[in-house]
Amino acid sequence: MKNKKTISIIGCGNIGSAIANGLVSTGYKPSQIYLTKRKAKDLEEYKSKGFNTATDNKIAVAKSEIIILAVTPQQLNVVLDDIKSAINIKKHIIMSVVSGASIKQIKNNIGMEVPVVRVMPNTAIAIQESMTCICADERDASSVELAKQIFDSVGKTIQINEDLMGAATALCACGTAFFLRAVRAASQGGIEIGFHSHEALVMAAQTAKGAATMLLKEGKHPEREIDKVTTPQGITISGLNQMEHNGFSSSMIKGIVTAAEKAQKIYSNKD
Repeated sequence: MKNKKTISIIGCGNIGSAIANGLVSTGYKPSQIYLTKRKAKDLEEYKSKGFNTATDNKIAVAKSEIIILAVTPQQLNVVLDDIKSAINIKKHIIMSVVSGASIKQIKNNIGMEVPVVRVMPNTAIAIQESMTCICADERDASSVELAKQIFDSVGKTIQINEDLMGAATALCACGTAFFLRAVRAASQGGIEIGFHSHEALVMAAQTAKGAATMLLKEGKHPEREIDKVTTPQGITISGLNQMEHNGFSSSMIKGIVTAAEKAQKIYSNKD
């Protein structure tokens, strides 16, 4: 992406640092990114890599053009109160990764019509494999295009309606943990049937990667691929049926629905 805008990532936690590492891997220079955290010692590693670091959010905001809010919902109001005096509506674009906080709530808290885009990446952004969901008001369409340019460089993006951002959080952000737990379970099964733990984990992870890659590259429905490996009275169908008898699909669905419900309620203006 030409003419990269300077970025401040407010809240260099797990997702904030993943975004920073992902951007650098796609051509951003660390010197174009400002990272903030409350304790300076927590930023020493990033400072040694060439990132700009600060414990004062306002300094980072003043020196950047794109502000990525990567704090917890409980921290958001305090952070917005802190940085609003440094925001320039002619210069800044805010991209919020904060679960549950709507565009309207963020703008009302800031008290000005600065462009706000909600983005929901996941931690795979650090290896350029994120699934990032994006939404914004119609009047901020140009900011959406900029968000797509940035996050397409570190994975895939999809633009959705804002009322689906809670669901996107559950399926894509929380989903990373859900699928990792499935890989872990598969590797534990591998140990029980005779493999060493490190062997079982590699075998399970690569198998999961291959299955997902087939769906993405060929655009087919999962059941079509499942049908290819389930033969009458075969091994695969006996294993699948045993999993379903014990609620495999139902548990995954319930977990995603529960996470989506909580994502809708986790932030309020009173936090």
